[in-house]
Amino acid sequence: MKNFFDWFDQTQDPSARWMLLGKGPTFDLRHQHDLSAWKLMSLNHVVRELPVEVAHMIDIDVVSACADAISHNARVLVMPWYPHVKNLVGAKTLAQWVHELPTLRQLDEQGRLLWYDLSTSKQRHGDRPVVRATSFSAEAGLNLLALAGVRTVRSLGIDGGASYGNAFDDLKDVTRLNNGHPTYNLQFEGFARTIHTTNVDYAPLAVDSPIRVYVGSTEEQMLSVRVLEYSIRRHASMSTQVVPLHRAGLDFPLPRDAKNQPRTPFSFQRFAIPMLAGHQGRAIYLDSDMLVFRDIREVWTLPFEGADLLAAQARDTNDRRPQFSVMLLDCAALEWTPQKVVEALDSGRLSYEQLMYDMALAKSVRAGIPATWNSLEHYEADRTGLLHYTDMNSQPWVHRRNPWGRLWTRELLMAVNDGTIPVDEVREHVERGWVRPSLLQQVLRERDRPPLLPGIGWWQDRGFVPPYKRLPGQH
Repeated sequence: MKNFFDWFDQTQDPSARWMLLGKGPTFDLRHQHDLSAWKLMSLNHVVRELPVEVAHMIDIDVVSACADAISHNARVLVMPWYPHVKNLVGAKTLAQWVHELPTLRQLDEQGRLLWYDLSTSKQRHGDRPVVRATSFSAEAGLNLLALAGVRTVRSLGIDGGASYGNAFDDLKDVTRLNNGHPTYNLQFEGFARTIHTTNVDYAPLAVDSPIRVYVGSTEEQMLSVRVLEYSIRRHASMSTQVVPLHRAGLDFPLPRDAKNQPRTPFSFQRFAIPMLAGHQGRAIYLDSDMLVFRDIREVWTLPFEGADLLAAQARDTNDRRPQFSVMLLDCAALEWTPQKVVEALDSGRLSYEQLMYDMALAKSVRAGIPATWNSLEHYEADRTGLLHYTDMNSQPWVHRRNPWGRLWTRELLMAVNDGTIPVDEVREHVERGWVRPSLLQQVLRERDRPPLLPGIGWWQDRGFVPPYKRLPGQH
């Protein structure tokens, strides 16, 4: 019996694209897509519906339920060395089950039975990678492919929620969420971890990919942009592209009238996003002074419902004005270009206030993004999707005493510890005067709370002037 990774190395082209197939509602859309260009991996009972390269199962009960389909539809069957029995890690090895189940015995004799070590068991059988999964087989399936070197994976039928596709009506009261979880959403945490650690390009086939996030920025703000990007990627359950707008090669002319000129270096950057996106698909706009705590796919997949721009709802229900520091843009519907923005201001058809505070260039604006995705200087565990550090005087990269500064510094420390942000990058930002000197001391000592630091950081910070205070007109 071969290990999955040995089999993959010997028989598969890692540049091939793979499709994961689950039992969720989007599996019913399979006939709308040409699947012939994909290598197919089925999860659990899906093998009974179509031929696949790999059938993946964790639970031995599924093998018994799908015995005939496995034999006819799967090139190979892959299972953990310690398969689950009724959703719990079993005591028997796959080799022992081979002697008890005729289907497994036949597959083994034909060289079609593969094994791997799954993280749910503390015991290890070999020295190949341990495949991590916490709750659902889809996590293990994506991790298997990513660890094998596959770079592109899409899926049908892996949808979250609590529903099955119509093809699996007979199983709705038999296998659906029989591991005790209320929904399948928990699997997305495992997806985010795999994407973050392996950089595999994954997305549901029916969802625009990658998630495109454009961040209003300047070079002085790049450390906060990098921490924001890290927090986005750490939670994102599909591939994400983050673009600092000041590095996008923008050529934005200035309006003739000074009163219509941008108040900050990045005020107008957001209006170039549709053009940068080729006026196709969706795009998310964020400011750089933010931190993400949930899967940004929640924002990416919101329905426009006739609008061409979604803004964040105000936290105060008495304030109905949309918040445009977080936006979802329909780039095909928005005809914005830098030139058109300036022409509208110069002609008097649009005032600066209408442009910035009403997004009057859009034909239809809807405050369709929940306020938890633009939480202004406020954080609630397990609820806040995005924390917005709006008080420039207390932003944690320039000030030690922000009430929620520990959250930002903790994210920075994680990024430094896994090598995403080098310590030298933090040091450079300190040397350039872009972030407070004591931040480097925190990083070097791995402390997320400034009060725990020795006093050396305090006197260094006393002479620090944040970059925004050095702008013309600031004191």
